[in-house]
Amino acid sequence: MIKIYNSDIDTNELNQIKKIEKGSWISMINPTEEEVNKICQEVKIKEDFIRYSLDYEEKARIDEEDEDGTILFVVDVPIIEKEKESEIYTTMPLGMIVVRDEYFITVSLKKNYIIDSFEKKRVKGFSTYKKSRFLLQIMYTNAAHYLTYLKQINKETEIAESILKNSMKNRELLKLLSLEKGLVYFTTSLKSNEVVMEKTLRGKILKLYDEDEDILEDAIIENKQAIEMSKIYTDILNGTMDAYASIISNNLNGVMKFLTSITIILAIPTLIASLWGMNVPVPLQNHPLGFPILVIISILVTLIAVLILKRRDLLN
Repeated sequence: MIKIYNSDIDTNELNQIKKIEKGSWISMINPTEEEVNKICQEVKIKEDFIRYSLDYEEKARIDEEDEDGTILFVVDVPIIEKEKESEIYTTMPLGMIVVRDEYFITVSLKKNYIIDSFEKKRVKGFSTYKKSRFLLQIMYTNAAHYLTYLKQINKETEIAESILKNSMKNRELLKLLSLEKGLVYFTTSLKSNEVVMEKTLRGKILKLYDEDEDILEDAIIENKQAIEMSKIYTDILNGTMDAYASIISNNLNGVMKFLTSITIILAIPTLIASLWGMNVPVPLQNHPLGFPILVIISILVTLIAVLILKRRDLLN
């Protein structure tokens, strides 16, 4: 899917247009082969610049075309994927291509909040023809959105913990495991994004104005804060998972101990009944009260066994 936008120079209002113009923004989300070829021919760039961004395993980096000054920036953006009934936090690459001083292209595999924020005019003060600032505003919005998702992960962790305190459910344990996995993705992506932003700040790749540097510095600060939050939440979640693993193990040991004790108690009357049920002479076999006496003996021995096990804390 391809959408083309252009900001009015006088009013700075964002408008969707049909044809590519100088200063326009081309938004590509999961484009087809035909769409990729069409855009590359019209703006005269290599197809690889677009295909790199469509590789799910592509890492955050900067690629510069020395011939005409086209620059590719790839950053990882946070997304939520649905898997059956659960939601999984992960990341995917977002490509931003500064085509000389003429066009700005964004490429992603899926629709995401970052691009959606600009298309729906949620981000104030951006213009399609100010390509450097547009790029940095995307980086800032991306870093801020990581913080939002990290707060959501923290809330979901607290909810799962409160449920686990009352009852051990596999569903909640799997939820914590999924959140832990998401935090690993976030931490790795945030560190990669930091390298891209630090490299951009040095000013050798993209010409930066004073206002642009302020936006980039704010984006780096937000990104660093997200990295610290991600580390803290990861440590907390790791500690929580270890604690619940120990609790589950202790609960299982308690259940096994209880079942073993019950087995011992039930084995006593079974043993007595087996011995007196043999076809050989046994005590009390001719006694008129032999059966009641054996029942009483079985009960007494069983009670003694119960008291011994209880005293040794094996029936709790």
